[in-house]
Amino acid sequence: MDNSWILITGATGGLGRAFAVECASRGWRLFLTDLHEEALETLVKGLQDTYRVPVKHQPSDLTDPSSRASLFETIDRDRLRFWGVINVAGTDYEGSFFERSCDQIRTIIRLNIEGTLEVTHGLLEYRDPYHPFRIINVASLAAFYPMPIKATYAASKRFLLDFSLALREEVRGLGATVTVLCPAGLPTTPECIRAIEAQGLMGQLTTQNIGSVAAGTLDHALQGHAIYIPGLLNQVLHIFGSLVPATLVASFVGNRWQAAHQRARTRQMILRQTVDPEEA
Repeated sequence: MDNSWILITGATGGLGRAFAVECASRGWRLFLTDLHEEALETLVKGLQDTYRVPVKHQPSDLTDPSSRASLFETIDRDRLRFWGVINVAGTDYEGSFFERSCDQIRTIIRLNIEGTLEVTHGLLEYRDPYHPFRIINVASLAAFYPMPIKATYAASKRFLLDFSLALREEVRGLGATVTVLCPAGLPTTPECIRAIEAQGLMGQLTTQNIGSVAAGTLDHALQGHAIYIPGLLNQVLHIFGSLVPATLVASFVGNRWQAAHQRARTRQMILRQTVDPEEA
């Protein structure tokens, strides 16, 4: 879009990379950020070689205020203007809340919530006045439910969902829209794949292709839609889940995740014993 850019956080992860590829295939100028500089440079080279689009990048630890400040110093120095931002960066540490360390809990909050809010807030100052400004926040289907075993993660995504819907109303006058993506399982990392497999058939049925999710999200954002839940089954689950008391949902989800978490642990133990029988 002319000389305007779109910023993608968490760009080298599975979903972030899918967004970067989809945006590049549409001929858009990209500004990518992620924690790992080497992975960013590899991604940038691949996108430029394949799609011949301008791509800027800067590594950034979005849990660190000074690193976020450095990102915006670069944007200001280069006098960039943006027509959109895709807040993909996020993390989770699966398991019971009591078993999580304080550092893990802080990381979830600082990345999923604090980083997303500060990037969005800062980039609004650098929006291109000649184009509608599109904000995409990646939440989760988990945002709609209290989720034992993923309590902090699900709550952080609920925060993003409510924040996105509220911000959407605030920025209407600025010519901006906010779309919140709420996917179910996505095979983005080995950990995510193991979690999906541990849920059995339901995990497989609710899982979506990340390339299709990225493309669908961009289409919904360009149309100014508020919420995008990929997959008909996931949309049906959301509707039925909204009709059930939250306490019952928490109990049902808790039982499923406890069982899935235990199956995942058992599989890891069997795998370790297979690789190194002396540890058995």
